[in-house]
Order: sequence, then C-alpha cells, then structure tokens
Amino acid sequence: MMKNEKILLVNRPKGTPQKSDFRYEEAAIPALENDQVLLKTIYLSVDPYMRGRMSDRKSYVPPFALNEPISGGVVGQVVESRSGELAEGDFVIGNLGWQKYNVASDAEVRKLDPSIAPLTANLGVLGMTGLTAYFGLLDIGNPQEGETVVVSGAAGAVGTIVGQIAKIKGARVVGIAGSDEKISYLKDELGFDAAINYKTENVYKALKAACPDGVDVYFDNVGGEISDSVLALINKGARIPVCGQIALYNLEKADVGPRMQSQLLINSALMKGFIVSDYAAHFEEGAIELAKWLKEGKLSYSENIVDGFENTIDAFLGLFSGENTGKQLVKVADPENL
Repeated sequence: MMKNEKILLVNRPKGTPQKSDFRYEEAAIPALENDQVLLKTIYLSVDPYMRGRMSDRKSYVPPFALNEPISGGVVGQVVESRSGELAEGDFVIGNLGWQKYNVASDAEVRKLDPSIAPLTANLGVLGMTGLTAYFGLLDIGNPQEGETVVVSGAAGAVGTIVGQIAKIKGARVVGIAGSDEKISYLKDELGFDAAINYKTENVYKALKAACPDGVDVYFDNVGGEISDSVLALINKGARIPVCGQIALYNLEKADVGPRMQSQLLINSALMKGFIVSDYAAHFEEGAIELAKWLKEGKLSYSENIVDGFENTIDAFLGLFSGENTGKQLVKVADPENL
C-alpha cells in the first residue's frame, strides 16, 4: 500500500513562523469514490498570504485548521481515476493539500494542457499570481502612457508581472527590491526604468531621484516603512492598489507609522485593497490576455524552484527573507509516463 506524506500546521506562529510550527506526517491513502481521482503532486506553490491563514484572526479566508494539512496551489498528475472527466496521466491544478498525494473530486480541479505552457506557469504567470497582477494593476491602478508606476516587492512573483504589464501600457516603471542581483534583473531583463535596493539605499531619497515627476500609481506588496516613503511622493489623482503587506505579516504587535489619510485627501488619491477572487467572474479574460502577451514575448517570468517535498517549509520561510526572485515553487515529484 502506498503511503502518503503530509505537512500539518500544529501551532499558531508567534512572529516569524518556525519549523516547530509544522509537522510531517505519514498516512494511508483512502480508497477512491465515484467522480474522484488520486493525484500525485508534481509542483506546489508557497505564497506569502499563507502566513495570514496560519493566525486565528478574521481575514478574507478562514484560517488553516490546526493538525490538518496546509493547502495551496498544486499541480498534480492523475495516477488513478474513477472520474468520467479525467483519465490517468492527465495534469490538473487545484487548491489542494501540501501532500505527496491528494484525493479530489473532478469538480475541485481543472485539467491542464502542458503543450500550451510549462506546467509551472499555471501556478505563476498564468495562474493566481499573474491574475493578481493583471486585475490589481489594470482595474485599480489604471496606468496611463507616460505615468510613473512604482512597485514594491518588485522582484517577487506578483511584482515582476505588475512591472511588465505597466511597461506594456506605456508607463515608466520603478521597482523596489532587496538585493543588487534583483535590481539588475528588474532593469536588465524585465525593462524596469529604475530600481531601488531598499537594503542599501535611503528609499525616500532614491525614490525622489527616480520619480522626479512624482508617483501616479503605487502597487503595494509590502506595506511598512517602504510604503510610507512611496506615499509621501504621490501625485494628484494617484491610485494605490494594496495587494500585500509582507513587511507586517510576522509582527506580534500592531504596526504604528505615519498616518497617510491627509496625503490621500490632499491628492484626491484612491487607495484600495483587493483579493484576486474579487475578479473571479473575469478570470478567463485575464488568463487569455496574459497568455497572449507571453506568446508574443512581451511578458517573461522567473521561478525559484526548490527540489524535494522535505524542503517545503524552508521554501516557505525563505519568502520572508527575500530568498526568491519571481515565483517560489517546490518540485515534489517527476511526472509519470502512464
């Protein structure tokens, strides 16, 4: 009998999560019921938002349950099927457990065509990551040709796509990231007009120099002091999509900083938080446009793939120290030729 392996959340983290907050556990794989498939996990996604779900507080989604597998985006391969929709060998994507094997109904997953794009792209640029960048920037940010767009967390999975879409729309793009290697990547490979290393530069002074005409759109992935610096430079009518606040996720006490309401008022600016699921009715439209830009060579993407299920927690924790450029993934197994 095949054994499954799972990663469970066993403690609510205090501050930055520790390895002791998780546990690896072996379990039997249950028998399939009608309309179900057994999926071998090929890739799984680790994402900053998961930190919020580890805390027992009100949010836009329920917290992860203790002593249960953590869940997230997974690309799997069907190794056994009792479904009329999916056959052995098919690749699928779904929100599934951090497990080597998942049992799911055919309604819980979506079949993938690996000839259209690499499997991993469906967890990144063509998946929730790309759609988050697409809708947050275009619907809330609405960048116009010649405007200045600033992106924090610019070398991350969402930030890299945001900057490129802004360039497609004719904007001038300034990125903020945390290493010289990432700065070079943003400017030399993705075409950002300027980039700032927040670990070695005074962010406010560097931004003021990089944005002589002010900031028209700020795509906020991080919050904290970096966002304070950007918001101090916004123009009349600026738009600020709030996508993430990774600088605050591990704080044990409420953050206290400059209060920016006066900046918003003086500049008639819009600041709006969003969740990608707000746009669920339009996902197909966004995915088609992203795939078109990818095919045309207007969009590229970077992945940081960690090999081995046993390294999943390290890959997740690496998000909070900036170890990844682009999308952070874990390769759990090789596909099978069934």
